[in-house]
Order: sequence, then C-alpha cells, then structure tokens
Amino acid sequence: MKIEDLEKILLKKQGASKSFPFGDIYAVFKIENKVFAILAIEENPLRLNLKCVPIDALAYRDIYKSVIPGYHMNKKHWNTIILDGNVPQEVLEDMINESYNLIFNKLTKKQKEKILLS
Repeated sequence: MKIEDLEKILLKKQGASKSFPFGDIYAVFKIENKVFAILAIEENPLRLNLKCVPIDALAYRDIYKSVIPGYHMNKKHWNTIILDGNVPQEVLEDMINESYNLIFNKLTKKQKEKILLS
C-alpha cells in the first residue's frame, strides 16, 4: 500500500489530524489529541502502530507474521503492522477502524459531540 493511500484512509476518520511530534520520521494520527495511529514513514516497508483490544492484538500476531507487538508502545494494547502485503487491505482497514473506535469511545461526551458535528 502506498503511503498516500494509507494516509487518506487514516485522515478520512472524522476529526482525525496528522502531526509530526517526533520529527519527520513518524506521522502521528490523532483525534482530540489522543493517538490512534503512528506511521513510520521512512521505514521500508512502512510500519503502522495501531491500538487493539488485547485479545485481538494476540490473535492478529498469531495469524499474520507481519503483525508484531507495538514498537515503543504498550505491547498489550498496541500492534505494529509491517506493511509488506501479508495483511490483506480489508483486514488492515478493520484494524484501523478498531484503533480509531477504541480511542473515540474513550473521549468525553463533549469531545465526541464536537467531532460528530464537524
């Protein structure tokens, strides 16, 4: 998957923003200042950190060799996906949706309303 296509998917999420708080190496995708994805843009292949339900995190690691414990993240709740083509795009998009929803659901009612009205 091309970086441009992946960024479109990530930024299509309601209220999503992209920043570079760790320099030009990592694109960080947030909603209301809460991270739901980190993309290592200088890696080849690209690497994407996503939040997961712990049982799903383990299952993805068992199914796909390109899914490993989250790099520099809480390994119980985060996975790193090596985007080498081994994880089907529809599964990757499901993982992105799960990560976004986990973060969105922890926002306050006021924050959620702000996002939904934008």
